Amino acid sequence: MSLDQPPKKKRGRPPAPAPDPLVQAFLDAVWVEDGLSGNTQAAYRRDLQGLVKFLGGRTLDSCTEVDLLSYGVERFEASKPSSANRRLSTFKRYFRWAIREGRMTSDPTLKLISAKQPMRNPKLLSEHQVEGLLMAPDVSKPLGMRDRAILELMYASGLRATELVTLKSAHVSLKDGVVHVTGKGAKSRVVPFGQVAGEWIHRYLARARHEILDGQSCDELFVTRRGGPMTRQMLWAMIKHHGKAAGIDLLPSPHTLRHSFATHLLDHGADLRAVQLLLGHADLSTTQIYTHVARARLKALVAAHHPRG
Repeated sequence: MSLDQPPKKKRGRPPAPAPDPLVQAFLDAVWVEDGLSGNTQAAYRRDLQGLVKFLGGRTLDSCTEVDLLSYGVERFEASKPSSANRRLSTFKRYFRWAIREGRMTSDPTLKLISAKQPMRNPKLLSEHQVEGLLMAPDVSKPLGMRDRAILELMYASGLRATELVTLKSAHVSLKDGVVHVTGKGAKSRVVPFGQVAGEWIHRYLARARHEILDGQSCDELFVTRRGGPMTRQMLWAMIKHHGKAAGIDLLPSPHTLRHSFATHLLDHGADLRAVQLLLGHADLSTTQIYTHVARARLKALVAAHHPRG
């Protein structure tokens, strides 16, 4: 299968159940309030529809603390702490909304606490592995030049997969070396990229993009022969393909490049607050997962090279 073709859909999959009216009303409300991304809305919908199914015909507004505890026990075996905490966060937001709307008088999540999660060590590439990945595409071909520009930009800016595939040509300033990105929660930020990434984007625009489109029109910066933007699935497949070609054991993903971008910045002395702004994290605690990795690598460096390490 060509990397430039979307994966085939499986046949015979039953249609998705109709959304619960309360779930839909909640999603409409939070979308108006926060402009949630499609991925966040889908996660909210899955979490709430799962609870609706568990309640067996009762409405969400009839849910009690005992119901939520029972549901948590039922899902315990199949859930990681991170998944359980995400569901709890969804439920807390729903019931706060239901109380504001006058649908409920008490919040069944008030006494529930999040599950303890082990410190996450994000998977990342060494600087040497990143160099191999960046060199993997065949830049003598239009799609190879596109892929090189994508990889350079992702490593230079730390963009998320969705941010990359939805990036429009009009949102890139080669003169200023920045991209205007719309991230999670429809929040915008301006992210700089380096000279090298800028040069590859310029080459892609000058030599490859029009040839890939072959007379078709598309607003997004990175395009396919189908005349449209790349999908997130295509991006994942492309990065893994080049990772395999580069001989990287841990096949990279878009998030691997994002983690590597952040950790390498910290390794070279970047301020944590600056990294938070570049990544578009709303909370500094989210960015702090990278300090653990950076400290561990610095300790290993001292142990290996200091005379009294």
